[in-house]
Amino acid sequence: MTNEALLDEIEALGGTLARAKEMIARRIIGQDQVVDLTLSALLAGGHALLIGLPGLGKTRLVETLSTVMGLREGRIQFTPDLMPSDILGAEVLEESADGARSFRFLKGPIFCQLLLADEINRASPRTQSALLQAMQEHQVSVAGQTHELGTPFHVLATQNPLEQEGTYPLPEAQLDRFLLQVDVEYPDRDAERDILLATTGTDEAQAEPVFTGAELLAAQSLLRRMPVGESVVEAILDLVRACRPDDDTAPQIVRDAVSWGPGPRAAQALMLLARARALIDGRLAPGIDDVRALARPVLSHRMALSYRARAAGHTLTEVIDAVVEQATKSVAAA
Repeated sequence: MTNEALLDEIEALGGTLARAKEMIARRIIGQDQVVDLTLSALLAGGHALLIGLPGLGKTRLVETLSTVMGLREGRIQFTPDLMPSDILGAEVLEESADGARSFRFLKGPIFCQLLLADEINRASPRTQSALLQAMQEHQVSVAGQTHELGTPFHVLATQNPLEQEGTYPLPEAQLDRFLLQVDVEYPDRDAERDILLATTGTDEAQAEPVFTGAELLAAQSLLRRMPVGESVVEAILDLVRACRPDDDTAPQIVRDAVSWGPGPRAAQALMLLARARALIDGRLAPGIDDVRALARPVLSHRMALSYRARAAGHTLTEVIDAVVEQATKSVAAA
């Protein structure tokens, strides 16, 4: 494929994404950044963790995305008594008319294209771990048999940041499988007024499909062929490595405040999401500003503050911002 043909495809996809955002905006009001980040995760072929208080539209966003992106949706309400078989499915013993017995696998709700894992931290670690293989390899193993989930497959999980009673923190291995963390904040006054008027009348706007599953896969393939400048690659590497407290390039604030830093998946996520952000903005290639903007969503769930730093009142946000300022400035200067 020639460069001209590639650029034409990128421009055409940008137009389709603009229509998709218009459809999403019919039902999701005042959460532009949340929509962009979640849509970026789908374009990059990954999963997203949505963190916010109840009533901020997280479930509504997932339902709208499934419609607009043409994906078959599945939903699991995570509770303390949820079992892995409730997610993956189970084998049942059946008896035929002639008396022969055999096992048949009944698929669980995870066999979909867009899975809403609602309040994921309410389930026990045993149940949470049922998602690990599915999120990474798009397959599940039950009773010694492997079952393919197919593609596309995405998990959008929600979590309440305040309620801690009856919850289980997600293990680091599972957090790392989420491409990014999306913090869902309260809308501003004007947006809340629009929400109030749009959702309390007799008619409510409906979204329409813009993509199909096959078209989303094609978009994900095109995204991976987008050109990325050497300065962007260096900025990503500098940023991720500077967030590791034992790295030679780590600034003093990281050495003092961070217990453990991000692994290579963070760099991969930044590379893919920077391309996705450029696509959504209608640009042909990502820049260093995309890396800066995505640093918090990509890194905040892949790092941990030390006990001393938490006691002193430090936050991951200020640490990441300090590293971003130093790492990206040095690349821009070069």
